[in-house]
Amino acid sequence: MTVQLVRTKAEDALVEQFTGVESRLPGDASTRKLRKAAIGAFAATGLPHRRIEEWKYTDLRNMLKSVPAPAASGAARLDRGAVDAALGPLAAIDAYRLVFVDGVFAEQLSDRERLPAGAHFQALAEALGRDADWLVDLMTDERGRSRPVLDLTTAFMTDGVTLRVSASLDKPILLAFVRAEGEAGAVSVRNFLRFEPGVAATLIEAYVRADGSADEHQTRTASAVHVGAGASVAHVKTAVDGGVHLANLAARLDGEAVYRPFQLTVGGQLARNDIEVVYAGEGGSIDLAGATLLKDRQHCDTTLVVDHAVPQCQSRELFKYVLADEARGIFQGKVIVRPDAQKTDGKQMAQALMLSEAAEFDSKPELEIYADDVVCGHGATVAEIDEEMLFYCQSRGIPAAEARALLTESFVGEAIAKIEDEALRDSLMDMARGWLRG
Repeated sequence: MTVQLVRTKAEDALVEQFTGVESRLPGDASTRKLRKAAIGAFAATGLPHRRIEEWKYTDLRNMLKSVPAPAASGAARLDRGAVDAALGPLAAIDAYRLVFVDGVFAEQLSDRERLPAGAHFQALAEALGRDADWLVDLMTDERGRSRPVLDLTTAFMTDGVTLRVSASLDKPILLAFVRAEGEAGAVSVRNFLRFEPGVAATLIEAYVRADGSADEHQTRTASAVHVGAGASVAHVKTAVDGGVHLANLAARLDGEAVYRPFQLTVGGQLARNDIEVVYAGEGGSIDLAGATLLKDRQHCDTTLVVDHAVPQCQSRELFKYVLADEARGIFQGKVIVRPDAQKTDGKQMAQALMLSEAAEFDSKPELEIYADDVVCGHGATVAEIDEEMLFYCQSRGIPAAEARALLTESFVGEAIAKIEDEALRDSLMDMARGWLRG
């Protein structure tokens, strides 16, 4: 039996919004054709809903009753001080900055001219207006299966990053996406990041909001990462922009590549992080970690697929959730081991610390193993703060509230400790502390 779903007001509004802004979006004829195909695919499927297995915990069709119109750029209203304030502890990191305000590259706030010779950057809007064929081909290849949120991001993309790193970097590159508009609005950005064989680099991708920006907004973002053979890349993403944050990360690892992604999500009305990692060469390794801090009725869903398509690769995943009040955290982690992927070594763990009886954590670990010479495992734990440890801290003169914060900080710190860059690790810990002590 076929079930016909009635289109919602939000879905109709998104299609109408595209018609209204299509002529103003950057790109040549091939880009416009791609955008039309993407919005057409979205119109055919609509927002993901609970009848789709990987979306059963985050029913966007039901949760998104309305969608703000595309935001206007606020680049002219921000200065470097305002960007520093939005970045918080990350502002202290010595890094090459590339700043985007309300989805548009802000040249005056960025360090484009200071980038080293081995970092080849072009704003996506610039690339789409010149030689866009390779980008269009990449985005066309992605559309092999239904991905409504990615289709929306592609249809509405205003800007983003195209970056090729051909030599090891002396310090991180910081991609700062700042929400500044005072009115409700939606932003869509896409990033294409390529690290050539043998390079070592650290990339920070930060989604933040400036003082005075509207509480009601939606960020749609997608990053495609290609890590070349023998390269070593640390990729840290933070999302503290509030509102609705819908993100997609697709990573491809060549032989002997080492990829260390980390994701920190702090608050926000609704967040969904889709992560897909594919091994394209033997000997690749990922060490993926994340921390999610939620309170009130906030909702965050991290859905992960690690595809061991070739032999002798290693994967590690560790995700930590701290949930207070009526917050809800979701972790869906699937590890696939293909028939020829012998000698695979994969381990996955999701852990939640419940600060309230009303909070909820849903964990769905999955293993699909089609090879016989593998070492794979997964697990999930849910716990409250240890009352004995709390009593011990209080017996040493530490007030109860501070003791709870210290124990929670220790829980989150296990994931953040995976970041090798000390200054970056300390900055993320400061961000977590700010939330915990708030």
